[in-house]
Amino acid sequence: MKKINILSILFIFLFSGYAYSQNIEFSKNHFPNDKKGLKEAQNNLKAGDKLYYLGEGRWVDAIEFYILANEFNPNNAVLNYKLGRCYMKTSDKHKAIIFLEKAHQLKPNVEGDVLNFIAQAYHEVHDFDKAIDKYREYKNALTPKSLTEIGKTIDKKIKECENGKTLKAEPVRVFIDNMGAVINTIYPEYSPIINADESMIIFTSRRNTTTGGNRASTDEKYYEDIFISYRLGSGDWGAPQNPGKPLNSDLHDATVGLSPDGQMLYIYRGDNGGDIYDCLLKGDSWTKPNRLNKNINTKYHESSASLSPDGRKLYFVSDKPGGFGGRDIYISELDRKGNWGPAQLLPSSINTIYDEEAIFAHPDGKTIYFSSKGHNTMGGYDIFQSVFENGTWSTPVNIGYPINTAGDDVFFSISASGRHGYYSSARPGGFGDQDLYVITFLGPEKPMVNNSDDNLLAWKNTAMSEQVIEQVIDIKSTNLTLLKGRILDEVTHEPVEAKILLTDIDKDEELATFSSNSSTGRYLISLPSGKNYGIAVNAEGYLFHSENFNIPDKAAYQEIEKDIYLKKIAVGSSIVLKNIFFDFNQATLRPESKSELNRLVKLLNDMPSLKIEISGHTDNIGSAQYNKTLSERRAKSVVDFLIENGISPNRLTYKGYGFDIPIAPNDSEEGRQQNRRTEFKIISN
Repeated sequence: MKKINILSILFIFLFSGYAYSQNIEFSKNHFPNDKKGLKEAQNNLKAGDKLYYLGEGRWVDAIEFYILANEFNPNNAVLNYKLGRCYMKTSDKHKAIIFLEKAHQLKPNVEGDVLNFIAQAYHEVHDFDKAIDKYREYKNALTPKSLTEIGKTIDKKIKECENGKTLKAEPVRVFIDNMGAVINTIYPEYSPIINADESMIIFTSRRNTTTGGNRASTDEKYYEDIFISYRLGSGDWGAPQNPGKPLNSDLHDATVGLSPDGQMLYIYRGDNGGDIYDCLLKGDSWTKPNRLNKNINTKYHESSASLSPDGRKLYFVSDKPGGFGGRDIYISELDRKGNWGPAQLLPSSINTIYDEEAIFAHPDGKTIYFSSKGHNTMGGYDIFQSVFENGTWSTPVNIGYPINTAGDDVFFSISASGRHGYYSSARPGGFGDQDLYVITFLGPEKPMVNNSDDNLLAWKNTAMSEQVIEQVIDIKSTNLTLLKGRILDEVTHEPVEAKILLTDIDKDEELATFSSNSSTGRYLISLPSGKNYGIAVNAEGYLFHSENFNIPDKAAYQEIEKDIYLKKIAVGSSIVLKNIFFDFNQATLRPESKSELNRLVKLLNDMPSLKIEISGHTDNIGSAQYNKTLSERRAKSVVDFLIENGISPNRLTYKGYGFDIPIAPNDSEEGRQQNRRTEFKIISN
């Protein structure tokens, strides 16, 4: 009797285990006593399937119906598989694991790729050891033919998991903050680009307010649109605005790149296979998008681009033939006519046989960031950094965990200061799909908060913050000066649209040309350390204005805000020629003065009736007579140069004022420096 009882208990246990793991279909045979419930579950299943088979863009919508069907019958392998696949498209990959594992338990051959997706789900939640086991189990189950086709892909995934274990063991010191409900929605937000001083962010979203309101047939997601947000006085971001047409159209319109001053925007449009356009900010409005030339756009897919700070190089991504494989990064330089020249492929140290994407050129002029599925990625796209020095690109460096994850981490841009980065990620705790995040590098800007809450659902309307700090250390500064301000009329203080010419005065080399905004007069210029910069501001009807910034090679990041007031061309108007230089206690013009002197020659040639006085001024060090003599000799040197370059002597006079007309107190070196100057004044027109 005891043996019979033990066998009975064992039989019941085995049978109950079998019943628990048995695949149950949505049929009358399995639910003979609940026809109403079965009918409702079948209807929910059909509604979910209708969305599921429309495409991945509707999978999140399908979850609602599938969950209702699953509550009625939690033991259907196909439904659990579909739920797992749907949750893979959300930020809640842990739920994907639950449903996919159960589907495999109920019916191991429910789909041939179920083990692969289980492995991917573990991979994306950073359970790397479990993922490796599942990838190997999947690989061992493949037929010889399938193994030949995808065996290398699985091996790469295993290698990514190994990379992930290494990177996760040495996290970088950062804050990572979801940009919150003002910016993010349940729909995808990605490709954030910022101007150099972080006052404006432009990004792409596939939300339900897209222009035209239609969905793409390829994936049933809403078409891409461009959105713009400005930083408020409080430091928060304002509500994003859809700028509408001409920037957005009824089809795909996405952010690609932005000049550091925020005046030139590069966008993507889904025509001709996918092309890149540029748009100029004129006042408060963007111009009609202009398709870039054939050296950039082809019949293939051009997806992202970034402008160098001098505006003369364009980095972009294309999948055209001739690269290393997949999507590659190219560079084109502006020719003398202002057209983009033939594209050059970046070397194999940057491009791989896998996809590269989302190139960003830092305002320092030598650093690039990009996303890649190659190099030592820990899964999907990871973000890498490379620096151009001594004629070569450095080996790309993975910028580390937790910035990079096992999912797709793309569209990274960084502020000129190097303090903040912005990018798109599908991290747990987001609002849904891809969200925008801001990274604060290596700093104790805010107290650390221990968050013990459970991970939020993808659609929950709350921001997420992640902190990883090993110790408090100083923020690593960028060797860059950011010069910004407004260009205004000296009398009316109204904004002036002006051209800003940047030169290396030591080499007499033109570096870049910028424009101030016609509505606001605002300008922004990136000045990498290690050059002696001359800046000339020109506007029609005004005298040119010059500035000099000699920035040492090791100068740390700084922001200089300077409003520039332009003077109308009129008798009595005078300006300081800030890029005229003399040897100490001498009247010999230094070579660095050439660019400024040539501008003065051009002004006099353009206005042949203009007569001017060149005046020299000094500080109060030394005797009055000595300073007057020195200042007069210096003024004469300028006049002699002008005469040598074709300006009639009867249009020119010169005078030395010594220290009689100071423009600053002589009680500091800074004040004395301002007083040591050369001016010109219009005496007749």
